[in-house]
Amino acid sequence: MAYDSENVFAKMLRGEIPCNKVYEDAFALAFHDIHPQAPVHVLVIPKGAYVSMADFSESATDQEIAGFFRAVGHVARELGVEGDGYRLLANHGVNSHQEVPHFHVHLFAGRKLGRMLAEPKN
Repeated sequence: MAYDSENVFAKMLRGEIPCNKVYEDAFALAFHDIHPQAPVHVLVIPKGAYVSMADFSESATDQEIAGFFRAVGHVARELGVEGDGYRLLANHGVNSHQEVPHFHVHLFAGRKLGRMLAEPKN
């Protein structure tokens, strides 16, 4: 899948669409999700044009990868969620319900989050 430079996250990175920013550095932008699924629900996106984790891990530089994941850790520390725990989630493709074709990580915290996946229906 080719990167779409008109996706909502690309527009946020260019400052065309506002976001409720939590953190920003040379490698990443973190902001509150507009439809939170937990008391703390923050998205962390790399500054580069990557569609998915597969694209990011294959095409990003070592510096971009390290900088991005350090930013994720920084955000968790700044939000004060390390003590009680948090979950990171990155969706990839249609079956995972990836809504924006720009690689991003969801950080969920603030309550017990339950099982990773729902029980399959028979």
